[in-house]
Amino acid sequence: MVPFFVEESGYCRGTLPNIIRLADALRTAGGKVTWVVPGSNQPHPDLTREFFGDEIAEVYRRSGGVGPLSRRVWAGLSPRAEDLYFEKSAYSAFFPGSSDAPAVLRARGIDTVLITGTLTNICCESSARDAYASGFRVIFIADGTAARRDQEHNAALHNIYRSFGDVRPTDEVIALLSAKQALR
Repeated sequence: MVPFFVEESGYCRGTLPNIIRLADALRTAGGKVTWVVPGSNQPHPDLTREFFGDEIAEVYRRSGGVGPLSRRVWAGLSPRAEDLYFEKSAYSAFFPGSSDAPAVLRARGIDTVLITGTLTNICCESSARDAYASGFRVIFIADGTAARRDQEHNAALHNIYRSFGDVRPTDEVIALLSAKQALR
């Protein structure tokens, strides 16, 4: 959820309240909020330029912004100093070598990931597939992810639910987190 996507898409902006509520509930339940931003060092830059052309490839290369990772997340999401931050070099944050996220999460004993963000059918779906393949439980937040069109969004939700993880709306996940906290 970097400014590049938030500023360009009303659909993306529509997910912001759900992501904020989920992050707050996760923190309250003792979970760890993790933000992942695209890096400028993407794999296969020559292929990307061949596919998109020089101008569009450069726009995508710079989409994650520059500077400290915590400042590259959309400020309206209120990222906190205690949150975890990662830069990824592929569509998936869980693709081997793309980021340190899988190793850091495992080292902290985290075995379940809640996935929100953009684009549902590109980065989010890729991360969900690779997280599942890497042994993480995946809960994909249906109304906390956004694509460019409903058809793309819904097809990705179907793919995830069919084979790679659970798909739930924000309110259900918050209720699960609240119930877990009540058991403590």
